[in-house]
Amino acid sequence: MEYSKKSVTSVDVKGKKVLLRCDFNIPLDKETGEITDEGRITASLKTINYLLDNGAAVIACSHLGRPKGQWNEKLSLKVVAERLSQLLGREVKMAKDVIGEDAKLLAARLQPGEIMLLENLRFHKEEEANDPQFARALASMADIYVSDSFGTAHRAHASTAGVADYLPAYSGFLLAKELRLLGGALTSPLRPFVAILGGAKVSDKLGVIRSLLDKADTLILGGAMAYTFIKAQGGEIGASLCEEEELDYAREMLGKAKKNGVRFLLPPDTVCAKEFKSTPEHITVDSYHIPEGMIGLDIGPKTIALYQDAIMKAATVIWNGPMGVFEFPEYEKGTHDIAEAMARTEAVTIIGGGDSVAAARQFGYADQITLISTGGGASLEFLEGKALPGVTCLLDKE
Repeated sequence: MEYSKKSVTSVDVKGKKVLLRCDFNIPLDKETGEITDEGRITASLKTINYLLDNGAAVIACSHLGRPKGQWNEKLSLKVVAERLSQLLGREVKMAKDVIGEDAKLLAARLQPGEIMLLENLRFHKEEEANDPQFARALASMADIYVSDSFGTAHRAHASTAGVADYLPAYSGFLLAKELRLLGGALTSPLRPFVAILGGAKVSDKLGVIRSLLDKADTLILGGAMAYTFIKAQGGEIGASLCEEEELDYAREMLGKAKKNGVRFLLPPDTVCAKEFKSTPEHITVDSYHIPEGMIGLDIGPKTIALYQDAIMKAATVIWNGPMGVFEFPEYEKGTHDIAEAMARTEAVTIIGGGDSVAAARQFGYADQITLISTGGGASLEFLEGKALPGVTCLLDKE
Protein backbone atom coordinates (compact mmCIF):
# COMPACT_ATOMS: atom_id res chain seq x y z
CA MET A 1 0.00 0.00 0.00
CA GLU A 2 1.32 3.42 -1.02
CA TYR A 3 0.20 6.23 1.28
CA SER A 4 2.28 9.09 -0.14
CA LYS A 5 -0.09 10.83 -2.56
CA LYS A 6 -0.26 14.37 -3.91
CA SER A 7 -2.93 16.47 -2.23
CA VAL A 8 -5.02 19.33 -3.53
CA THR A 9 -2.50 21.81 -2.11
CA SER A 10 0.13 20.63 -4.62
CA VAL A 11 -1.74 21.97 -7.66
CA ASP A 12 -2.87 25.46 -8.70
CA VAL A 13 -6.66 25.22 -8.88
CA LYS A 14 -7.35 28.86 -9.83
CA GLY A 15 -9.60 29.02 -12.86
CA LYS A 16 -9.81 25.21 -13.00
CA LYS A 17 -12.93 23.07 -12.98
CA VAL A 18 -12.53 20.40 -10.34
CA LEU A 19 -14.45 17.12 -10.31
CA LEU A 20 -14.67 16.46 -6.57
CA ARG A 21 -15.67 12.97 -5.41
CA CYS A 22 -17.32 13.34 -2.01
CA ASP A 23 -18.97 10.77 0.22
CA PHE A 24 -22.50 12.08 0.68
CA ASN A 25 -23.91 8.61 1.36
CA ILE A 26 -25.70 9.88 4.45
CA PRO A 27 -28.56 8.27 6.41
CA LEU A 28 -32.07 9.54 5.71
CA ASP A 29 -35.24 9.21 7.77
CA LYS A 30 -37.35 6.52 6.08
CA GLU A 31 -40.58 8.42 6.73
CA THR A 32 -39.63 12.04 6.07
CA GLY A 33 -36.54 11.67 3.88
CA GLU A 34 -34.70 14.14 6.12
CA ILE A 35 -31.00 13.80 6.91
CA THR A 36 -30.44 12.07 10.25
CA ASP A 37 -26.62 12.39 10.37
CA GLU A 38 -24.83 15.06 8.36
CA GLY A 39 -21.33 14.06 9.49
CA ARG A 40 -20.16 13.12 6.01
CA ILE A 41 -21.39 16.41 4.58
CA THR A 42 -19.60 18.53 7.20
CA ALA A 43 -16.47 16.40 6.74
CA SER A 44 -16.26 17.58 3.12
CA LEU A 45 -16.43 21.31 3.89
CA LYS A 46 -12.71 21.93 4.37
CA THR A 47 -11.82 20.72 0.89
CA ILE A 48 -14.80 22.40 -0.76
CA ASN A 49 -14.08 25.74 0.89
CA TYR A 50 -10.39 25.52 -0.01
CA LEU A 51 -11.21 24.93 -3.68
CA LEU A 52 -13.80 27.70 -3.85
CA ASP A 53 -11.64 30.19 -1.94
CA ASN A 54 -8.75 29.50 -4.32
CA GLY A 55 -10.73 30.22 -7.45
CA ALA A 56 -11.85 26.76 -8.56
CA ALA A 57 -15.25 25.86 -9.95
CA VAL A 58 -16.36 22.71 -8.11
CA ILE A 59 -18.34 19.89 -9.70
CA ALA A 60 -19.16 17.72 -6.70
CA CYS A 61 -20.38 14.15 -7.11
CA SER A 62 -21.37 11.25 -4.87
CA HIS A 63 -23.62 8.23 -4.59
CA LEU A 64 -26.45 7.79 -2.11
CA GLY A 65 -27.84 4.42 -1.11
CA ARG A 66 -28.22 1.51 -3.52
CA PRO A 67 -30.44 2.49 -6.44
CA LYS A 68 -28.92 -0.34 -8.52
CA GLY A 69 -28.59 1.64 -11.72
CA GLN A 70 -32.17 2.92 -11.66
CA TRP A 71 -33.58 6.39 -11.10
CA ASN A 72 -35.05 6.60 -7.57
CA GLU A 73 -36.44 9.94 -6.42
CA LYS A 74 -36.07 8.88 -2.76
CA LEU A 75 -32.32 8.62 -3.30
CA SER A 76 -31.89 11.95 -5.06
CA LEU A 77 -29.03 14.14 -3.82
CA LYS A 78 -31.30 17.22 -3.79
CA VAL A 79 -31.54 17.00 0.01
CA VAL A 80 -27.74 17.07 0.20
CA ALA A 81 -27.51 20.08 -2.13
CA GLU A 82 -29.97 21.99 0.06
CA ARG A 83 -28.07 21.25 3.29
CA LEU A 84 -24.68 21.87 1.68
CA SER A 85 -25.93 25.28 0.47
CA GLN A 86 -26.85 26.17 4.05
CA LEU A 87 -23.50 25.01 5.44
CA LEU A 88 -21.45 26.82 2.77
CA GLY A 89 -23.53 29.97 2.83
CA ARG A 90 -23.72 29.93 -0.97
CA GLU A 91 -25.89 28.27 -3.61
CA VAL A 92 -25.10 24.72 -4.64
CA LYS A 93 -26.48 24.32 -8.15
CA MET A 94 -28.20 20.94 -8.47
CA ALA A 95 -27.95 19.06 -11.76
CA LYS A 96 -30.96 17.09 -12.95
CA ASP A 97 -28.75 14.26 -14.17
CA VAL A 98 -25.18 12.91 -13.98
CA ILE A 99 -23.64 13.05 -17.45
CA GLY A 100 -26.68 14.30 -19.34
CA GLU A 101 -27.34 17.62 -21.02
CA ASP A 102 -28.33 19.44 -17.82
CA ALA A 103 -25.15 18.42 -15.98
CA LYS A 104 -22.94 19.29 -18.95
CA LEU A 105 -24.61 22.69 -19.44
CA LEU A 106 -24.34 23.59 -15.75
CA ALA A 107 -20.68 22.51 -15.70
CA ALA A 108 -19.89 24.52 -18.84
CA ARG A 109 -21.42 27.67 -17.32
CA LEU A 110 -19.90 27.19 -13.85
CA GLN A 111 -17.67 30.09 -12.81
CA PRO A 112 -14.70 30.19 -10.39
CA GLY A 113 -15.99 30.24 -6.80
CA GLU A 114 -19.20 28.41 -7.76
CA ILE A 115 -20.24 24.86 -6.92
CA MET A 116 -22.66 22.37 -8.42
CA LEU A 117 -23.67 18.84 -7.45
CA LEU A 118 -24.32 16.04 -9.91
CA GLU A 119 -27.27 13.72 -9.34
CA ASN A 120 -26.71 10.31 -7.68
CA LEU A 121 -23.88 8.55 -9.54
CA ARG A 122 -25.41 5.13 -8.95
CA PHE A 123 -28.50 6.03 -10.95
CA HIS A 124 -26.20 4.75 -13.73
CA LYS A 125 -25.18 1.10 -13.60
CA GLU A 126 -22.01 2.16 -15.43
CA GLU A 127 -20.74 3.82 -12.24
CA GLU A 128 -20.22 0.61 -10.25
CA ALA A 129 -19.12 -1.23 -13.42
CA ASN A 130 -16.32 1.35 -13.84
CA ASP A 131 -17.40 1.78 -17.45
CA PRO A 132 -14.68 3.70 -19.35
CA GLN A 133 -17.16 5.74 -21.42
CA PHE A 134 -19.05 6.81 -18.29
CA ALA A 135 -15.76 7.71 -16.56
CA ARG A 136 -14.65 9.68 -19.63
CA ALA A 137 -17.98 11.54 -19.71
CA LEU A 138 -17.58 12.50 -16.04
CA ALA A 139 -14.01 13.60 -16.59
CA SER A 140 -14.89 15.65 -19.69
CA MET A 141 -16.60 18.27 -17.51
CA ALA A 142 -13.46 19.07 -15.48
CA ASP A 143 -9.75 19.89 -15.63
CA ILE A 144 -8.59 17.99 -12.56
CA TYR A 145 -9.97 15.33 -10.23
CA VAL A 146 -9.91 15.46 -6.42
CA SER A 147 -11.00 12.54 -4.26
CA ASP A 148 -12.18 13.22 -0.74
CA SER A 149 -14.14 10.00 -0.32
CA PHE A 150 -12.23 7.48 1.76
CA GLY A 151 -15.51 5.60 2.33
CA THR A 152 -15.55 4.50 -1.31
CA ALA A 153 -11.79 4.25 -1.88
CA HIS A 154 -11.92 0.44 -1.73
CA ARG A 155 -14.24 0.39 -4.76
CA ALA A 156 -12.94 0.50 -8.33
CA HIS A 157 -15.86 2.54 -9.64
CA ALA A 158 -15.93 5.11 -12.44
CA SER A 159 -15.99 8.09 -10.06
CA THR A 160 -13.46 6.67 -7.58
CA ALA A 161 -10.83 5.25 -9.93
CA GLY A 162 -11.90 5.36 -13.58
CA VAL A 163 -11.82 9.16 -13.97
CA ALA A 164 -8.14 9.18 -12.96
CA ASP A 165 -7.37 7.67 -16.39
CA TYR A 166 -8.47 10.95 -17.94
CA LEU A 167 -7.62 13.63 -15.36
CA PRO A 168 -4.69 14.37 -13.02
CA ALA A 169 -5.87 13.04 -9.64
CA TYR A 170 -5.24 14.42 -6.14
CA SER A 171 -6.49 13.79 -2.61
CA GLY A 172 -8.66 16.21 -0.69
CA PHE A 173 -7.95 17.15 2.93
CA LEU A 174 -10.19 14.46 4.41
CA LEU A 175 -8.71 11.64 2.37
CA ALA A 176 -5.19 12.93 3.03
CA LYS A 177 -5.85 12.92 6.78
CA GLU A 178 -7.15 9.34 6.65
CA LEU A 179 -4.09 8.21 4.72
CA ARG A 180 -1.70 10.04 7.03
CA LEU A 181 -3.18 8.81 10.31
CA LEU A 182 -4.28 5.32 9.31
CA GLY A 183 -1.18 4.79 7.19
CA GLY A 184 1.03 6.06 9.99
CA ALA A 185 -0.64 3.77 12.51
CA LEU A 186 0.12 0.78 10.33
CA THR A 187 3.65 1.66 9.19
CA SER A 188 5.21 3.57 12.08
CA PRO A 189 2.81 3.80 15.05
CA LEU A 190 3.65 5.42 18.33
CA ARG A 191 3.93 2.52 20.76
CA PRO A 192 2.41 0.79 22.61
CA PHE A 193 0.01 0.23 19.68
CA VAL A 194 -3.37 -1.20 20.75
CA ALA A 195 -5.93 -2.49 18.24
CA ILE A 196 -9.52 -3.15 19.32
CA LEU A 197 -11.86 -5.23 17.19
CA GLY A 198 -15.52 -5.93 17.87
CA GLY A 199 -18.70 -6.82 16.06
CA ALA A 200 -20.59 -10.00 15.41
CA LYS A 201 -18.50 -12.14 13.07
CA VAL A 202 -14.89 -13.29 13.02
CA SER A 203 -15.34 -14.06 9.31
CA ASP A 204 -15.76 -10.34 8.58
CA LYS A 205 -12.31 -9.59 9.97
CA LEU A 206 -10.15 -12.63 9.13
CA GLY A 207 -7.52 -10.66 7.20
CA VAL A 208 -7.60 -7.72 9.61
CA ILE A 209 -6.81 -9.88 12.65
CA ARG A 210 -3.99 -11.63 10.78
CA SER A 211 -2.53 -8.31 9.62
CA LEU A 212 -2.78 -6.57 13.01
CA LEU A 213 -0.98 -9.45 14.74
CA ASP A 214 2.07 -8.40 12.71
CA LYS A 215 1.77 -4.77 13.78
CA ALA A 216 0.07 -4.29 17.16
CA ASP A 217 1.50 -4.73 20.65
CA THR A 218 -1.94 -5.60 22.06
CA LEU A 219 -5.00 -6.95 20.24
CA ILE A 220 -8.34 -6.67 22.05
CA LEU A 221 -11.47 -8.53 20.98
CA GLY A 222 -15.04 -7.76 22.03
CA GLY A 223 -18.52 -8.30 20.67
CA ALA A 224 -19.89 -11.65 19.60
CA MET A 225 -16.76 -12.46 17.61
CA ALA A 226 -14.91 -13.02 20.89
CA TYR A 227 -16.97 -16.14 21.68
CA THR A 228 -15.51 -18.05 18.74
CA PHE A 229 -12.04 -17.48 20.24
CA ILE A 230 -13.26 -18.39 23.74
CA LYS A 231 -14.79 -21.65 22.49
CA ALA A 232 -11.60 -22.38 20.54
CA GLN A 233 -9.83 -22.43 23.93
CA GLY A 234 -12.36 -24.84 25.40
CA GLY A 235 -14.70 -22.27 26.95
CA GLU A 236 -18.40 -22.89 27.45
CA ILE A 237 -20.28 -20.09 25.69
CA GLY A 238 -23.93 -21.15 26.11
CA ALA A 239 -26.09 -20.00 23.20
CA SER A 240 -23.74 -17.14 22.26
CA LEU A 241 -22.92 -16.61 18.60
CA CYS A 242 -20.09 -18.84 17.43
CA GLU A 243 -18.71 -19.50 13.97
CA GLU A 244 -17.80 -23.18 14.23
CA GLU A 245 -16.02 -23.10 10.87
CA GLU A 246 -13.60 -20.47 12.22
CA LEU A 247 -12.47 -22.34 15.35
CA ASP A 248 -9.27 -23.58 13.71
CA TYR A 249 -8.56 -20.07 12.46
CA ALA A 250 -9.06 -18.72 15.99
CA ARG A 251 -6.56 -21.25 17.40
CA GLU A 252 -4.10 -20.36 14.63
CA MET A 253 -4.39 -16.64 15.46
CA LEU A 254 -3.96 -17.25 19.20
CA GLY A 255 -0.82 -19.19 18.33
CA LYS A 256 0.41 -16.41 16.07
CA ALA A 257 -0.11 -13.85 18.83
CA LYS A 258 1.97 -15.93 21.23
CA LYS A 259 4.71 -16.41 18.63
CA ASN A 260 4.80 -12.67 17.81
CA GLY A 261 4.71 -11.60 21.46
CA VAL A 262 1.38 -9.81 20.99
CA ARG A 263 -0.83 -9.49 24.06
CA PHE A 264 -4.19 -11.00 22.99
CA LEU A 265 -7.06 -9.91 25.24
CA LEU A 266 -10.44 -11.67 25.37
CA PRO A 267 -13.33 -10.77 27.72
CA PRO A 268 -12.94 -12.38 31.18
CA ASP A 269 -16.60 -11.67 31.96
CA THR A 270 -19.79 -11.29 29.96
CA VAL A 271 -23.24 -9.78 30.40
CA CYS A 272 -25.74 -12.33 29.12
CA ALA A 273 -29.47 -12.97 28.85
CA LYS A 274 -31.81 -15.71 27.67
CA GLU A 275 -33.02 -13.75 24.65
CA PHE A 276 -31.54 -11.41 22.07
CA LYS A 277 -33.68 -8.42 22.95
CA SER A 278 -33.85 -5.40 25.24
CA THR A 279 -34.60 -6.79 28.68
CA PRO A 280 -33.62 -5.92 32.27
CA GLU A 281 -33.30 -9.65 33.02
CA HIS A 282 -29.59 -10.26 32.55
CA ILE A 283 -26.63 -11.54 34.55
CA THR A 284 -22.85 -11.14 34.48
CA VAL A 285 -20.83 -14.36 34.35
CA ASP A 286 -17.37 -15.73 33.60
CA SER A 287 -16.99 -15.65 29.79
CA TYR A 288 -15.61 -19.18 29.81
CA HIS A 289 -18.59 -20.54 31.76
CA ILE A 290 -21.70 -19.00 30.22
CA PRO A 291 -24.76 -21.01 31.34
CA GLU A 292 -26.55 -23.20 28.81
CA GLY A 293 -29.17 -21.26 26.87
CA MET A 294 -27.72 -17.84 27.77
CA ILE A 295 -26.46 -15.42 25.11
CA GLY A 296 -23.49 -13.10 25.60
CA LEU A 297 -24.61 -9.56 24.72
CA ASP A 298 -21.96 -7.24 26.20
CA ILE A 299 -18.59 -7.26 27.94
CA GLY A 300 -18.69 -7.23 31.74
CA PRO A 301 -17.13 -4.85 34.32
CA LYS A 302 -13.87 -6.82 34.70
CA THR A 303 -13.43 -6.73 30.93
CA ILE A 304 -14.18 -3.02 30.75
CA ALA A 305 -11.54 -2.31 33.42
CA LEU A 306 -8.98 -4.52 31.65
CA TYR A 307 -9.59 -2.96 28.25
CA GLN A 308 -9.66 0.61 29.56
CA ASP A 309 -6.33 0.04 31.31
CA ALA A 310 -4.78 -1.09 28.01
CA ILE A 311 -6.19 1.95 26.22
CA MET A 312 -4.92 4.40 28.84
CA LYS A 313 -1.40 2.95 28.61
CA ALA A 314 -1.33 3.05 24.79
CA ALA A 315 0.24 5.64 22.50
CA THR A 316 -1.82 4.62 19.46
CA VAL A 317 -5.30 3.02 19.55
CA ILE A 318 -7.38 1.84 16.58
CA TRP A 319 -10.95 0.67 17.24
CA ASN A 320 -13.29 -1.06 14.79
CA GLY A 321 -16.52 -2.68 15.95
CA PRO A 322 -18.75 -2.44 19.05
CA MET A 323 -18.23 -4.43 22.25
CA GLY A 324 -21.84 -5.57 22.50
CA VAL A 325 -25.37 -5.00 21.28
CA PHE A 326 -25.22 -1.28 22.05
CA GLU A 327 -28.53 -0.69 20.29
CA PHE A 328 -30.17 -2.06 23.47
CA PRO A 329 -29.70 0.25 26.51
CA GLU A 330 -28.95 -2.70 28.81
CA TYR A 331 -26.00 -3.77 26.65
CA GLU A 332 -24.45 -0.44 25.68
CA LYS A 333 -22.13 0.00 28.66
CA GLY A 334 -19.16 -1.89 27.21
CA THR A 335 -19.18 0.08 23.97
CA HIS A 336 -19.83 3.34 25.83
CA ASP A 337 -16.97 2.84 28.27
CA ILE A 338 -14.51 1.93 25.50
CA ALA A 339 -15.53 5.11 23.64
CA GLU A 340 -15.10 7.09 26.85
CA ALA A 341 -11.59 5.70 27.38
CA MET A 342 -10.72 6.52 23.77
CA ALA A 343 -11.81 10.10 24.45
CA ARG A 344 -9.83 10.36 27.73
CA THR A 345 -6.53 8.87 26.62
CA GLU A 346 -3.72 11.10 25.33
CA ALA A 347 -2.92 8.51 22.65
CA VAL A 348 -3.51 8.94 18.92
CA THR A 349 -7.02 7.52 18.57
CA ILE A 350 -8.65 6.25 15.39
CA ILE A 351 -12.18 4.87 15.11
CA GLY A 352 -13.24 3.14 11.90
CA GLY A 353 -16.32 1.16 10.97
CA GLY A 354 -19.92 2.30 10.89
CA ASP A 355 -21.10 0.91 14.23
CA SER A 356 -18.18 2.11 16.34
CA VAL A 357 -18.30 5.53 14.68
CA ALA A 358 -22.06 5.67 15.30
CA ALA A 359 -21.47 4.74 18.95
CA ALA A 360 -18.82 7.45 19.43
CA ARG A 361 -21.24 10.00 18.01
CA GLN A 362 -24.21 8.65 19.98
CA PHE A 363 -22.31 8.88 23.26
CA GLY A 364 -20.90 12.34 22.49
CA TYR A 365 -17.20 11.46 22.22
CA ALA A 366 -16.61 11.88 18.46
CA ASP A 367 -15.04 15.34 18.75
CA GLN A 368 -12.46 14.02 21.24
CA ILE A 369 -11.11 11.35 18.84
CA THR A 370 -8.04 12.05 16.67
CA LEU A 371 -9.65 10.51 13.57
CA ILE A 372 -13.20 9.35 13.01
CA SER A 373 -12.69 7.39 9.81
CA THR A 374 -15.34 8.01 7.16
CA GLY A 375 -14.78 4.58 5.64
CA GLY A 376 -16.29 1.38 7.04
CA GLY A 377 -15.30 -1.26 4.49
CA ALA A 378 -12.42 0.91 3.28
CA SER A 379 -10.88 1.22 6.73
CA LEU A 380 -11.12 -2.56 7.22
CA GLU A 381 -9.42 -3.27 3.89
CA PHE A 382 -6.82 -0.62 4.71
CA LEU A 383 -6.10 -2.26 8.07
CA GLU A 384 -5.83 -5.58 6.26
CA GLY A 385 -3.11 -4.08 4.07
CA LYS A 386 -5.02 -4.25 0.80
CA ALA A 387 -4.41 -1.73 -1.97
CA LEU A 388 -7.40 0.59 -2.37
CA PRO A 389 -8.23 1.45 -6.01
CA GLY A 390 -9.42 4.93 -5.03
CA VAL A 391 -6.00 5.62 -3.48
CA THR A 392 -3.63 3.89 -5.89
CA CYS A 393 -5.09 5.92 -8.80
CA LEU A 394 -3.95 9.23 -7.27
CA LEU A 395 -0.70 10.88 -8.28
CA ASP A 396 2.29 9.89 -6.15
CA LYS A 397 4.37 12.46 -4.34
CA GLU A 398 7.73 12.91 -6.00
